[in-house]
Amino acid sequence: PSCFGFPLSIFFIVINEFCERFSYYGMRAVLVLYFKYFLQWDDNLSTAIYHTFVALCYLTPILGALIADSWLGKFKTIVSLSIVYTIGQAVMSVSSINDLTDHNHDGSPDNVTVHIALSMTGLILIALGTGGIKPCVSAFGGDQFEDDQEKQRSRFFSIFYLSINAGSLLSTIITPILRAQECGIHSKQRCYPLAFGVPAALMAIALVVFIIGSRMYKKVQPQGNIMIQVSKCIGFAIKNRFLHRSKEFPKREHWLDWASEKYDKRLITQTKMVLKVLFLYIPLPMFWALFDQQGSRWTLQATTMDGNFGAIQIQPDQMQTVNPILIVIMVPVVDTVVYPLIKKCKINFTPLRKITVGMFLASLAFVAAALVQVQIDKTLPVFPTAEQSQIKIINLGTGSATVRFEPTLSNVSVKSMEWTEYMTFETSQLKSLNIAIGNQNTVTPFQWTGGNRHTLAVKNDATNVAAHWLFDNVTSKPEEGNNLIRFINNFPHAVEVTMGDTPFGTVESLSASNYSLFPGGRKDEITVTGNSVSCSVTSKAFGFGSAYTIIINKCSGSTLNVTYSEDIPPNTVHMAWQIPQYFILTCAEVVFSVTGLEFSYSQAPSNMKAVLQAGWLLTVAVGNIIVLIVAGASKLSEQWAEYVLFAALLLAVCVVFAVMAYFYTYVDPNEIEAQLDEEEKKQAKKDQEVYEKQAEADSQI
Repeated sequence: PSCFGFPLSIFFIVINEFCERFSYYGMRAVLVLYFKYFLQWDDNLSTAIYHTFVALCYLTPILGALIADSWLGKFKTIVSLSIVYTIGQAVMSVSSINDLTDHNHDGSPDNVTVHIALSMTGLILIALGTGGIKPCVSAFGGDQFEDDQEKQRSRFFSIFYLSINAGSLLSTIITPILRAQECGIHSKQRCYPLAFGVPAALMAIALVVFIIGSRMYKKVQPQGNIMIQVSKCIGFAIKNRFLHRSKEFPKREHWLDWASEKYDKRLITQTKMVLKVLFLYIPLPMFWALFDQQGSRWTLQATTMDGNFGAIQIQPDQMQTVNPILIVIMVPVVDTVVYPLIKKCKINFTPLRKITVGMFLASLAFVAAALVQVQIDKTLPVFPTAEQSQIKIINLGTGSATVRFEPTLSNVSVKSMEWTEYMTFETSQLKSLNIAIGNQNTVTPFQWTGGNRHTLAVKNDATNVAAHWLFDNVTSKPEEGNNLIRFINNFPHAVEVTMGDTPFGTVESLSASNYSLFPGGRKDEITVTGNSVSCSVTSKAFGFGSAYTIIINKCSGSTLNVTYSEDIPPNTVHMAWQIPQYFILTCAEVVFSVTGLEFSYSQAPSNMKAVLQAGWLLTVAVGNIIVLIVAGASKLSEQWAEYVLFAALLLAVCVVFAVMAYFYTYVDPNEIEAQLDEEEKKQAKKDQEVYEKQAEADSQI
C-alpha cells in the first residue's frame, strides 16, 4: 500500500524515529543535572559519566549493524533492541523516584547506592538500545522503496532527518519543564521521575507504532556484514605482509595488496578507498569532544546564570534547545545563501575546507564560552579556606557600631541597620571582637573552627550592647536558580515566621532561623506571629542563586517591616550570553557534520557506505572519551581555563587536519568501480576464451 506516492510503511518508521529521538534527547537533556542534584555527584564526575554514556551510545551502533546484517535482520534487531531500550528508560525513571529509599521521609534518599545502581543499569540498556537501532532504522526505511523510487527515497531521508530534529527540539524544551516541577509522595523534589518517565512512555509508543506496521514492511534478509569482510581483508593483508616481511619477497604497491592471494581486486580497491577516508577521520573526534559538552559543561555553566527572560523562566537544561532551533534555521540559510555567495566570490570551498572551518568555529565557540565563564566567575562568592573564617557584622541597634578585631587586626564601622560584606581572617590569629556603640561596649570571643562563614548580630539598648553569633552553614552558591533565605528576629520577643508555605519555626530575639531554599524569580508572603500580634508583607522578587538574611524589624499595624541583607549575590550574568557560543557551535556543526557525511558518501564505494557511517559514529564516541581524558588529566581548577584548553587542542588538531586535507586527492568511486567492472568484463571474456580453447583442445584428443 502507498500514500502520496510513498510506501505506507515509512510513515510508521518516521513516527517511530520521532518518538525514539524525543525519548533519547529528552532523557539526555536532564541527565547531567540528575547526576549533580539527585545523585549528588560533583561537576567532574557528572561530566565524566555523562560523556561515558554518550560514548557508549556511539560505540554500540557497530554491534547493532553486525546483529542486523549477519543474524537477525533489520526488523527483528530494531524490535529486540527497542524492547531493551524501553526497559532501560523505565529503569531510569524508577531510579529517580526519591521515595524509593526515603524511608524517613526527609526528602533525600537513604540509600543512594540503590539509585546509582538502577541508573547505571538503565543507562547501559539505553546505550545498547539507542546505539543498536541507530544504523538500522534509516536503512530499514530505505529498504521500503523500489529501485525506481529514488526521488521518493531521497525525500524520505529529508523527512526522516526532520523527524529527528523535531523530536530533539521538542524534548529538550519539554523534559526540563517536567524536571522543574515538584513531585513526590512524602516530600516534594524536582520531578526527575516525570522527566525520565515521559521519554520512557514515548519509547514504548515508538516500539508499539513500529510493530503495528509490521505487515506492511518490506523485510530484506541478512546478507552478511560488509564491515566483517573489510576487517577480514585488512587482517589478512597485515598477517600476510608479516609472514612475507623478508627482503626476498618483492614489495607491493600498497600494503593491502598483500590480501590479493585471498580476496578479489574489487574488495581490495574498495577497502583502500575506505581506509583513505578513515585516515582523514583520525583528527575528527576532537570536534565532537567540544560539541557534546553542550549537554554537560555548558549546561552546568547555565546553572550559575540568570534564566529570567521576562515572561518565562528558562531552565539551564533548556538552553540546549538553541542548537536544534538554530540548525533548522542555519541549514537552509547556509545551503541557499552562504555557499552560493562563496561560490560567486570564486572561492573553491571544498568539503575538506568546510570541515576545517567547522573545527575552527567550534574552537572559537569555546573561546566564547570561556569569556562568559570569566564574567560568571566575577559574580561567584569567595568562600573561606580550611584555615580561614569569614565574618559579617549586622548592626541591629540605633547607633553606629565600631568593631575591632583583636588582637589589633583591623576595625570597621557599621551604621544603624546596615551591615558589612564578609571579611576574611586567618582563624588562628583572630581571638575576639570588641564592639562599641556610643558609650557602651562589649567583647565577644571568637572560638570557631576555620572554613566557615559567621554573622555577628549586634544591638544596643539603654544599658548594654548585645552580640549574638550566627553560624551561616553555607559553603557554596545556591544552584538551579534557587535562593537561600533566613530570618533574623529584631523584635524584643520570640516570633513564629512563615514564608509562603515554608515555616521557619520560632525565632528568638536577636537569633536567626536556618536557611531554607526558595525557587528564584518569585515573591512570597512573609508572616510573623508573636505576642498575639500577626503581620505580614509580600517579599521582594528574589533573583536566582542568591542568599538573603531578612531582618524582621517591626509590625506597623498588620504590615510587617523587613530589611534585606544580601549574603550571596544573585546570578547576574544572563543565559542569553550563552547564545553566541551556541550560534558559533551550530555554524560549526552545519559546515562540519553535514559536509562530513556528504564527503564520506561521495568518496565511498556504493557498498561501503555503512562502513564509513560506522567510522563516523565512532569518531563521536572517541570524542566523548577524549573529554574524559582531558578533563581528568588537566586538573584545572578554573572552568574558563578548561574551555581554553579544549579550544587550543581543537585548534591544533584543526591545523593538522588542514595539512592532511591539503595532500588528499579526491576520487570518484563510480569511475573507479566502472573501471573495475570493465576489467572484470575483460577478464571474464579472457577466461571464457581460455575455457573455449581448452574445451576445443580437449575435444580433439
